[in-house]
Amino acid sequence: MHLHKYEKIWLIFGVGSLVLFLLVLGVSAFAFGHQPPSHMGKVDSQNLAQDPVFSNPGVTQINETTYQATIIAQAFGYEPSVVEVPEGSTVIFQVTSKDVVHSFTIPETNVNFMVTPGHVNMATHTFNEPGEYLVLCNEYCGTMHHMMQMRIEVTPK
Repeated sequence: MHLHKYEKIWLIFGVGSLVLFLLVLGVSAFAFGHQPPSHMGKVDSQNLAQDPVFSNPGVTQINETTYQATIIAQAFGYEPSVVEVPEGSTVIFQVTSKDVVHSFTIPETNVNFMVTPGHVNMATHTFNEPGEYLVLCNEYCGTMHHMMQMRIEVTPK
């Protein structure tokens, strides 16, 4: 099979680009330890009431400025529906789903991840401004999806 000079150039360019992309991806993932933050832990989504972590969802204080929010996403809401923390607090969100795929999104922050049944997903955020933050679900989870939300109330010091 005869390849024209320009076809060879484009094939070499394409294969070279692919090799370079895979090399950068591999170095980033393994040498620098960049891994996706989801699926850190597993949980039995059918028996969350018996799970030691998710049997009592809510906020617990870890130290003076750090809190852990254990949250269960379910059709069509989050449990608990309101979380209250003081201004300047760092909150570690530990979230799982009881039924279908949901998301946990706090608009105007970097907190945005999928919540899948059987997996524990985590994110950390520091709330430096007092006010009310809305948590939304961005994954379609059924007919009442548009009603799925919770609030984070950040109280002034």
